[in-house]
Amino acid sequence: MSNDRKRLKVGLAAGITAFALLLTGCAGSGNSETPKSSGSAATVPAGVDTNVVNYALPPNATPNWILPIGIAGKMATHNSSIAQSLWSPMFTFDGSKGEMKLDLETGIADKMEYAADGKSVTFHMRDMHWSDGTAITTRDVEFWFNLIKANKETWGGYKEGRLPDNITNIDYTDEKTFTLTFDKVYNQDWLNSTQLTSIKPLPHHAWAKTSDEGKVGDEDRTAAGAKAIFGYLSKSSEDMASYATNPLWKTVSGPFTLGAFDNAGKTTLSKNEKYDGPDAAQVTTVNLLPFTSSDAEVNLLRSKGIDYGYIPTSMIDQQSQFESLGFQIEPWKGWAITYMPYNFNNPKLGNTFKQLYVRQALQSAIDQPTISKVIWKNGANPVYGPVPQDIPSPYLSESQKNNPYPYDLEKAKSLFAAHGWKAGADGVLVCEEAGAAENQCGEGVAAGTKMDLTMMVQSGSDEADKQFAAMQSSFRDIGVAVSFDRAPLNTVLNRTAPCESDAPDCTWEFSYFGAAGSWYFPAYPTGERIFSTGASVNFGNYSNAEADKLMDEALTTNDPKTMQDYSALLAEQLPVMWLPNPVYQVSVIRDGVTGTTQDPTANFFPQRWGWNK
Repeated sequence: MSNDRKRLKVGLAAGITAFALLLTGCAGSGNSETPKSSGSAATVPAGVDTNVVNYALPPNATPNWILPIGIAGKMATHNSSIAQSLWSPMFTFDGSKGEMKLDLETGIADKMEYAADGKSVTFHMRDMHWSDGTAITTRDVEFWFNLIKANKETWGGYKEGRLPDNITNIDYTDEKTFTLTFDKVYNQDWLNSTQLTSIKPLPHHAWAKTSDEGKVGDEDRTAAGAKAIFGYLSKSSEDMASYATNPLWKTVSGPFTLGAFDNAGKTTLSKNEKYDGPDAAQVTTVNLLPFTSSDAEVNLLRSKGIDYGYIPTSMIDQQSQFESLGFQIEPWKGWAITYMPYNFNNPKLGNTFKQLYVRQALQSAIDQPTISKVIWKNGANPVYGPVPQDIPSPYLSESQKNNPYPYDLEKAKSLFAAHGWKAGADGVLVCEEAGAAENQCGEGVAAGTKMDLTMMVQSGSDEADKQFAAMQSSFRDIGVAVSFDRAPLNTVLNRTAPCESDAPDCTWEFSYFGAAGSWYFPAYPTGERIFSTGASVNFGNYSNAEADKLMDEALTTNDPKTMQDYSALLAEQLPVMWLPNPVYQVSVIRDGVTGTTQDPTANFFPQRWGWNK
């Protein structure tokens, strides 16, 4: 496909318009044509080492997976961004340069073109090399494809019927050219932004083995061999203590190599001097610094130990203080939604959560506008459905936009009362009318079931803690007791997984991992990975046949009405508990730092960070 992208359909044009609006909104005052967050033109302060950039990772967002094939529980953005800086993808589809579009500069492909009938796409690869001097070829693409095909149930990017299932043939024409043929014609926005960006050539000559001392071969061309190789690579990726020393991770194609990695998660990226692509690192060292809390990060920021960090939204009114220290404030908004999954398979409360009136009552007891304004200090916006809504887009329905379930405690109380729930001596609601009739608790809800909920919540965010305190109070007012199980983000994600009701790990009821947004979308914001039946990241096992149908149709049509219908349906059906969507972070960027245009999909590109020398 040519760079001017003449073949792209109406849907992408609308998506680009929406993202242009988003990025203009992020830019603050000044010239809206050049986002302010593209970097500071200020003079570099005296004494600054312009060979180094120190970047603050979000609180408790500790890197814990290096293999550039993500699995469930290891899909955090910081993991994928680090992997992408070490192993270049074929291309990205991002907004890191000021507008959402195909970005061939980041990757190994220098050309991609769809066939006239839309059923195939051909890639041509640059003449690039691995850090050990070996040429990057289509054999490395084949190696990646063989691994994900044989291990698709483990791959976090998998959904039945999608990649790799929808590829009927791959023709490796020569060492630099290959063609993918699809089982049918798809929406190219969706293909580019959610499917083809997954392709990452991996070093066949160094990784196609099953042990440290094993011999490299072509076993990946069999399913059994590919499973064995993936098992070895995955086990190696679990050994975080060896990241900086394991020879596996030293064979890279990206602008950086892994310089160091410690037990706390501090990651040092060192410029890959052997990199021969078009997106070379601007500094020799990038330090990615982990923190257990935003307070710890802010303390180091004030002492100028961080060049590119953040402050909690509660400190937005202290902007002048940080500007006086030589920083700029840049809100990093995201193309995202924030939510808390219900575990519909929880053995105690799963059947209760399956009752729509229960979800309606709980949603009606959350005062999202006030929480966004007061607790997040306008650093978050309400979420009423499955489509990002902070900016206009052709995908957002009027139903979602206008909030089907505004804050209304009396409505919440009446919904429970109308279905056979009564307050016990402690004021907590108990199901007294078991059964499936209209005035009873609902199918599968046993008499005596108590509305006593436990919410697993990521720690480290003062705003999230205050948000849940406010929710706990309003829930108590309607007879719902809430307690919290707080843990670091990685722990919450590891404990949040689709499960069967009789499984020992299926005891979780709610899970919150949204202090920086729960789910960041590609440009085309379909929800098949998080809301379709059986999807690997559909943590709560939500299932709705009508929604599945709309999500499937959205992948093959360019009519925005399909997405609008999907938006309206899930806004009304409440597959999850919708919660205010924070900006990814309120960035604080040191004067003189350049290249920090902030991608709305939450990826970061450390190779572009530098100093205004």
